[in-house]
Amino acid sequence: MLNGMRNHQAARAELRGDCERCFGLCCVALPFAASADFAVTKDAGTPCRNLRDDHRCGIHSGLRQKGFTGCTVYDCFGAGQRVSQVTFDGRGWRTGPPEHARRMFDVFPVVRQLHELLWYLTEALALPAARSLGAELRAALERTEELAGGTPGELAALDVGAHRQEVNVLLLKTSELARAGTRGRRKDRRGADLVGARLKGADLRGATLRGACLIAADLTGADLRGADLIGADLRDADLTDADLTGAFFLTQPQLNAARGSAGTRLPESVTRPGHWTAQV
Repeated sequence: MLNGMRNHQAARAELRGDCERCFGLCCVALPFAASADFAVTKDAGTPCRNLRDDHRCGIHSGLRQKGFTGCTVYDCFGAGQRVSQVTFDGRGWRTGPPEHARRMFDVFPVVRQLHELLWYLTEALALPAARSLGAELRAALERTEELAGGTPGELAALDVGAHRQEVNVLLLKTSELARAGTRGRRKDRRGADLVGARLKGADLRGATLRGACLIAADLTGADLRGADLIGADLRDADLTDADLTGAFFLTQPQLNAARGSAGTRLPESVTRPGHWTAQV
């Protein structure tokens, strides 16, 4: 059992971004538009103006203060270091012909999606209630890992959307099993428009909030134990003193985009965002 826990923790660690082993791919490959999240507009494939020659951010310690909050809530799930060090054998986008850089930028978002699926599948395998799906989950994880390890050409040609749909069927089954043991009525809020919703102290135990839009929602003191939060938009949602113990399919980027406090109770799969401390 302890060995299984260590393996699970190690797998999670590999599915977190490690900027030291990446060529700043998210700062180049991805586009962003001037908004509350970004101070400027940047096209895909164009280096951010703050990216240094060593692939590090020149304003990393002051991103929020300088209008780049979007950067602080992003995580590639470890895709950056994989594409940089494995898929392209440590050859950065600044070296070689332009086609090399373009292919790297095309492949990065694909691997990022695959790594996000690996995160969900890894978490699903750790849920005791989903033990009956163990063989199917392991097979899906192995297939996703195989795809993520493909060549640049294979990754560029991959229909990642179709693979996501296949995995999602299994994740839905996992969710049903994981929430089945919750007492009372399990609320179905899939895809719900809950922008700015007043849910202070709400009983959302075992609810499915898959794909729900909870932007700026007031979830102060809400009970989200055992809730399915896959794909929920938690930007600027207030999780002060909320209880997310046992909530699953919650990712670090989702949590980073929300607001919380020292009293917010979290599942072991995520860490308390550093910027929450300043808000307490």
